[in-house]
Amino acid sequence: MVGGARADGRSKGKNDVTARTGLAAKIAARIRRDGPLSVAMFMTLALHDSDCGYYAQRDPIGRTGDFITAPEISQIFGELIGLCLADWWQRAGQPRPVILAEFGPGRGTLMADLLRAAATVPGFRGALELHLVETSPRLREAQRRRLAEARPQFVAGVDDLPAGPLLLVANEFLDALPIRQLVRGHADWAERLVGLDAGGRLVFADGPESPAATLLVPERLRGEPLGSIVEVCPAAAALAAALGVRFARTPGLALFVDYGYRGRRRGATLAAVRRHAPASVFDDPGECDLSAHVDFATFAAAACAAGAIVHGPVAQRQFLLSLGAEQRCAMLAADATPAQRDALQTGLHRLIAPEQMGTLFQVLALTSPGMPAPAGFA
Repeated sequence: MVGGARADGRSKGKNDVTARTGLAAKIAARIRRDGPLSVAMFMTLALHDSDCGYYAQRDPIGRTGDFITAPEISQIFGELIGLCLADWWQRAGQPRPVILAEFGPGRGTLMADLLRAAATVPGFRGALELHLVETSPRLREAQRRRLAEARPQFVAGVDDLPAGPLLLVANEFLDALPIRQLVRGHADWAERLVGLDAGGRLVFADGPESPAATLLVPERLRGEPLGSIVEVCPAAAALAAALGVRFARTPGLALFVDYGYRGRRRGATLAAVRRHAPASVFDDPGECDLSAHVDFATFAAAACAAGAIVHGPVAQRQFLLSLGAEQRCAMLAADATPAQRDALQTGLHRLIAPEQMGTLFQVLALTSPGMPAPAGFA
């Protein structure tokens, strides 16, 4: 999701967890028992607690939810990704069978559009074996219904995918992985933690400075000024490394679409959103979506070090236009009603306009060494 929030996590209203039940009280009790939590652990509990985590019981996508993603905005998004994969599969020698995986499939909209486009490429659709990585029981059920014809199999993560050639898609997946925040101290860095103040409110608190915390900070950022905040995402780096190892042995392509940054950056990007509006990170844990901007440079470096070839990232605008987004929109509009035509054009504008999602969102690809670069990456 994309949304803003006060980076310090302070609420505009009360945040007194002592007066609440459910997840807020559960987190407060854990802090009182075990001490402050890492930001990563707080995110994990808020998003994935089995009883009342954000993704445990809700469908957060769409106008009636908290945020909307590119596949829900326009069918063109998923169709072009499907044709990108099909084109790469053809140029890679048409391996079969090939594992098609999506991480964080939402309602299954992207995959449904992808498979529809895949059916236009001879032999491609029949070569695919669909696997989905989804933690939300409610979204998993929606995916099972929408993609029933493709007979999806659900797995826990990259290590549970079957061996063999792989095509992987992940749209707005990396931004939801738990991050750790590090703060520059006088001698070393310290980890930023989540604790309770004297009034029982969730607050950020700095842990002790230590060489161990300093080692978590990318080397290029360790000289930042006193008080600087750097976010790291060990889960994203581990995923990149796992794909790098796999692609060094087996043909594969992975496409990641997300909002984030390249190169040098400091500052907190952890944010919450609720009903399409910014919220406080600490208000109503489990009721708001949490995410952070993706560090594409670190993700790419981890994949490359493990054996993958990195392409991009390129702006979503550049990626979609180079794949023929405008031509596809014109084709669909030719047989559409005026209302449908307006929706198609409005949706595409939202995806590619620089002031909308066109440049904020980036597309990064990983491939096996010696394999062709995917379309969309000049």
